[in-house]
Order: sequence, then structure tokens, then C-alpha cells
Amino acid sequence: MALTHKERTRRAIYRQPVDRLPTQITYTQGMGAILARHLGVSVEELPVRLDNHLVRLDLSHTGRVDPDLGVRYDWWGAGHDTGEEGYYIKVHPLAERPDLQAYPWPDPQAPGLLDQAAEAISQYGAEYFIVPNLGFALFERAWSLRGLERFLMDTALDPSYAAELLDSITEIQLVLIRRYLDLGVDGGYFGDDYGAQKNLLLSPRIWRKLIKPPLERLFAPFRERGLPILMHSDGQIQAILPDLVELGLTMLNPVQPEVIEHAWLRDHYGDRLAFYGGISTQTVLPHGTPAEVAQAVAACQASLAPENTGLLLASSHRMMTDIPMENVEALLAAFQAR
Repeated sequence: MALTHKERTRRAIYRQPVDRLPTQITYTQGMGAILARHLGVSVEELPVRLDNHLVRLDLSHTGRVDPDLGVRYDWWGAGHDTGEEGYYIKVHPLAERPDLQAYPWPDPQAPGLLDQAAEAISQYGAEYFIVPNLGFALFERAWSLRGLERFLMDTALDPSYAAELLDSITEIQLVLIRRYLDLGVDGGYFGDDYGAQKNLLLSPRIWRKLIKPPLERLFAPFRERGLPILMHSDGQIQAILPDLVELGLTMLNPVQPEVIEHAWLRDHYGDRLAFYGGISTQTVLPHGTPAEVAQAVAACQASLAPENTGLLLASSHRMMTDIPMENVEALLAAFQAR
């Protein structure tokens, strides 16, 4: 008897036997429209057509758009460039106004904030693995408000201010986390990029001093309920992987092959972590051939899931419009063969 998408994912997270590897494809808004047209489904039907296993819950928030600046403001007040397909923050509201007491923080107790999340759980919760999408969870949220260069300077020159900003973010996130838990999510999904292609964005010492303590607080409500913690963190984060495991990380994403060797990751952490991702949106998906895409899927499984578990097989990041449809078809075919 086939497992539900929820149970298959749960077993993979805990490195238990599965009938087949769970899979996931995420995409930008523009790529989602292209995929839906190509596959002959609506955008709403696309996740099911792609055989996705995770459902990520977002806040019920429509960002205010400033057409003159070309930005859309997120729930926290940061302005995202509407001309970019990915994430590019153009307006940092704390850049010139660092007074945290005067900042108009969003209200995590606002009624209606989780209405769409509750509806999604009602519709998909029996079949799919449900997680709150806590992207830009902490470090990224701080620099999105302050500006990356400014916040990195804060960590070195004004660490008390950096810590205060991180604590303010943490308190709001904790309220949201508890509300999501009360809705009945299956685990936590965090996004917080600590690495670049060649190294960490800040030193391990500063990360451990400023980021690790509040991150532990964010993980704690899930650990207390015995729920897994999934986390996306880009780049070369090998130096702090032991810390993330110590804090309770269960599944690591995106396991980007350009920055973390899959065989090394499995050898060093395969008994403590499950993995999510692995198929590069930087190289093979946009620039490879369909045969190379199929080879990349097989190599990812062989390296990260030699016992055919412990892996949520997926594109490493959101698919963008530079990926040709023949490579999407090759990816889907390779996924179905797992």
C-alpha cells in the first residue's frame, strides 16, 4: 500500500524506510505560470501535478506596492524589488532609522493573519506534510530591515544593537510559531542563509554569539512538541553544521552541490541529518542537457540516500525562468523513477 505524501516525508526526515523518495519542486511566480501552461494545469493545481510533498504555509498578507519605487513591501516593512525574479531588497526601513522602539513592528497576533494557513491545513493536511514557511527567519530578517552591509558592521562594531534587533525579531517569530503549532503543523521550516559560495557571511564566533542563541529559541517550540525542524541555509556552512545539529536540526536544505560535496555530507552527517534538495538550479537545470539532469538526480540519490531514505529529492532552490522545459520534463521523469 502506497504511503501518503505526509507519511512518506515524515519517514524520510527520520531516515526510515519509504516506498519511494519524496520529491519537491518550488518555483518563482514567473516560472510557476510557465510550468502551469506547459503542463496544462492551473497555477493552483501545479503543486499536485508536480507531486510535491511539502505544503508551506505563508501569512495572509498582501504587500503594498509602490510603483514609483518599484517595490513591494513585505509584512515586516522591507521593500522587495518588483523587477527582480528572485529576492532583492531595495528598501531597508531601518537603514537610517535604527531606533527599534520607534519602529512600527508588525502585530503577530493580528486576526486573520493565519486564515490562509488554516484553510490550507483543512484542504491538504491529511495528505501532505505541512510546515510554516519561516523564511528570512532571523539573520536575513535583520539585514533585510537594516541592510546587509550595515548589519554586518553592527555585528562587529555595535553587537548590542545587533542583539537587540535579533531579539525583537525573535519575539515576533515566536508568537507566529506558537500560532502555527496550534493550527496543527507537522514540523518547522526555516530559511536563513548564513553562507556564500566560498565561506560564511559572518565568522563562526560572531554567529555563535549573536545568531545561535535566538535560533535555539526559535527551534525550541518544535523540539518541545517532538516535531522535526527543516532548514534552508545557503552556501558553505560546514563550520556551523555541528551547531545546527546540536540545536535540533533534522533536515538540511538545499544541499547545493556547488558548495557542499554530497558524499562528504552523507559521510559526516548521514547518521544525524536528513537532506532536502540536491539538484542544482545554478548549473545543471538551467545549463545542462536532459541526460545530464537525469544523471544529476541519480548521483544525488546515490550520494545522499544510498539506502533510499533520508532524502527529500528536490531542486536546490526555487526554479527560475532560465530553466528550459525539456530539463523540467527530464527532472520529473527522473523523480518518478525514484
